[in-house]
Amino acid sequence: MSNGVVSDLTAEELERVLAGDPEQLDVHLATIDQGISVADCAIRINCHCLTVDANGRVKLARLAEYLRLVMTDYAIPKSKIAEAKKRDVDRNSTIAVNRLMQEARALFTDLDKTGEGGEMLLYVLAQHFLKLPQVLCKMDLKTDTKMHYHGCDGVYAGVADDGVLKLYWGESKVYGDAGEAIRECLASLAPFLVEEDSEESSRERDLVLLSDKADLSSPGLTAAFKKYFDRDSVKSNRVRYCGIALAGFDGGFYPGDGLAVAADLEKSAKAALSSWVGSAEYSVHKHKLSGFEIELLCIPLPSAAGFRKAFLKALGLDHDA
Repeated sequence: MSNGVVSDLTAEELERVLAGDPEQLDVHLATIDQGISVADCAIRINCHCLTVDANGRVKLARLAEYLRLVMTDYAIPKSKIAEAKKRDVDRNSTIAVNRLMQEARALFTDLDKTGEGGEMLLYVLAQHFLKLPQVLCKMDLKTDTKMHYHGCDGVYAGVADDGVLKLYWGESKVYGDAGEAIRECLASLAPFLVEEDSEESSRERDLVLLSDKADLSSPGLTAAFKKYFDRDSVKSNRVRYCGIALAGFDGGFYPGDGLAVAADLEKSAKAALSSWVGSAEYSVHKHKLSGFEIELLCIPLPSAAGFRKAFLKALGLDHDA
């Protein structure tokens, strides 16, 4: 993209947009299995459990605290963060970045049934496990902190081997029951993938936002990306819709007050995988998603309700704390 020429994006250019250290995610989540396929479907199923420390403990609160540290990268546009960093360097200060941290925190809801912890999990796994950067910051568009932003839970992007831009619509659900979380997550994702392109489609609002507010930090890279959403550009025909679905749910195999053993958790998770795959297969066929590339992230938790509570507490939004 030199000399002012807007060329095709590359996977390498998009990966440079990724924010944060992937090793930090490995401190909190362990990959149990990945790339599990379903016959005649393009979905891939991945499973991640909480890590076990040397004391035999799984630390849900630490996972929530890690998500709190990521919230500015997630909720604030990249260009705004870059401006704040530059201002702080020029003034030998941290005030501008600290102000953005406060702005980010103020965007999150304090509702007990918040799904924003699941959205954050989707964000960190999309970035650090799937290597797909967020290309549209939707939290910054919220006008009411008591409400979730309407539409999908995130928009991410990659580049296929044939140079086509792969646009990933993200949906997350954190429920007590695994089957329900998976089914509801894929049901919510379906309209963004299967509906015909039109002004009435579920994805239309996000496509308009992508053409206007997409932010990849670099002006040149952002301009090249936005070309794919210009209806008068031939590049608009080189976008393939894909999906990321994150289902968090009660694992049922984490010890209560006892000590956890990583190998036992892995064994239990793998034993339960067949039922999760079955729920995914049912939903994929029911909603006619078999031809779409979907990454399903299954996250068994010690407690789905406990995760939501820990997330609110980490953000200082837990009314019972």
